[in-house]
Amino acid sequence: MVHLRELPEQLREALINQSLPEFGDTPWINPKPLNECRVALVSTAGLHRREDPSFAPGAGDYRIIPDDYDMNNLVMGHVSTNFDRSGYYQDINTSFPIDRLRELAKEGAIGSVANRHFSFMGATPPTVMEPVARDLAGVLKGDNVDAVVLVPV
Repeated sequence: MVHLRELPEQLREALINQSLPEFGDTPWINPKPLNECRVALVSTAGLHRREDPSFAPGAGDYRIIPDDYDMNNLVMGHVSTNFDRSGYYQDINTSFPIDRLRELAKEGAIGSVANRHFSFMGATPPTVMEPVARDLAGVLKGDNVDAVVLVPV
């Protein structure tokens, strides 16, 4: 992993001084018990199906990963040259814990696993991702997803 102090000055300053969205107060809710929740994964590892287009640098879009897809065919398209992919190549669950999620469902700790999961490109400014993330919230609601596991990579 690269530390900020090791980055070129221009990149370091851009990261430190980037504009970030402001979020209002989160309303208090009374969620369902976790063992009744349908759960999806949302990763920022730049994962996509082999047949899907690669992510463009700086794009804020996401890729859909169907739960029944052969996860061995996922591609990690993360564009950062500083990103260490070795853990992902050894175990997909480091960036996309699908097996752990399925185990939780089998054990009854969660109600069920969603039919679709989603991945963004993590090397994207949050202001670019924010409107698309709002759209994804509607998609998740339409899929009857009650909770997500956010996997920041």
